[in-house]
Amino acid sequence: MVESNQTGLWPNLYAPFRGLSSKLGEWLSPASDASSDDKAYRISLELPGVGEDAIELNVDQGVLTVSGEKSESREDKGDTWYFSERQYGAFRRSFRLPGDADAEKAEAHVKDGVLEVTVPRKAPEQGSGTKIKVKKG
Repeated sequence: MVESNQTGLWPNLYAPFRGLSSKLGEWLSPASDASSDDKAYRISLELPGVGEDAIELNVDQGVLTVSGEKSESREDKGDTWYFSERQYGAFRRSFRLPGDADAEKAEAHVKDGVLEVTVPRKAPEQGSGTKIKVKKG
């Protein structure tokens, strides 16, 4: 009697497609840069063709989420030709903010297709602290 290995074939057949949705999501996510200094955290996202009113920023439980939708169309006509092109799609990108980020004072500006988000750092808390006495033995 020949034993068939049905379970061995199917995982190998679909293996190249595992993770495809996450790879596609990464490909469609806008390119970004993040940096910081002693005063603020800065995040830049490339959003060409996305209008200011189509961008939404939210902070929830220490996570900054930038989302929106690009919708662009172009038509050109000539005497003997016609060209029409449409681009559209939603995007979403999230960034975990450090504990000293002051999301209440965050600002965002868009210029030339680049969104700049600045999140200031909170001033360090000045506590009185507690001194612990070291005892012998």
